[in-house]
Amino acid sequence: VSANQDLQDLIKPQKVEFRSLNFNSTLHWQPGRAREARDTVYFVQYKVYGQSTWQNKDSCWGIQNNVCDLTNETSDIQEPYYGRVKAASAGVYSDWSLSCRFTPWRETVIGPPMVTVVHSNRSIILKLQAPRSPYRRRRGSKIPMTNYYDLLYQVFIINNLLNEQHKVLVYEGKDKVIKIEALRPGVSYCVVAKMYVPMLDRSSAYSSRQCTVL
Repeated sequence: VSANQDLQDLIKPQKVEFRSLNFNSTLHWQPGRAREARDTVYFVQYKVYGQSTWQNKDSCWGIQNNVCDLTNETSDIQEPYYGRVKAASAGVYSDWSLSCRFTPWRETVIGPPMVTVVHSNRSIILKLQAPRSPYRRRRGSKIPMTNYYDLLYQVFIINNLLNEQHKVLVYEGKDKVIKIEALRPGVSYCVVAKMYVPMLDRSSAYSSRQCTVL
């Protein structure tokens, strides 16, 4: 019995946590201390905070991966959820390992916007597109993150004559098409943007740089 108890403890999953980008939410964990237990499989359950019964995640039942996609199971984004994982090896099952409470609306990381440089003639015209969630409208298109939050676009200009770190905020607001004017011809300008969530005082990462010479 003690050998089984030892194995139970050794294979118990560690560091169970939700990670979420634009509401694409996955449960991650690390294997237990028994690194040599190659045949370990994992079982995942989830529930809404306050519910008494756990639900099995069928596609993550007896898997060898250390990650399980719970995007569809956490689609009520204001609800708090828990996930838990147990391991089995050589017919021995570990206890469950529990995640912290996870509320998608509060905790998902919002990604940067897409930026397209349309035109330049002493000015740069930018088209901005907010990131999209995995959830779909009835007609099938993915719902943008602007439906869930009051989001602002922040646009920064990098003049390549200056150093890369020197970003100047040239626009903050909700317009999807903006014009940056009074720029010098023959100078290379690069633009990056990010999403800002005033209510949570959080920003996305920067978008990839878009550069143009006027």
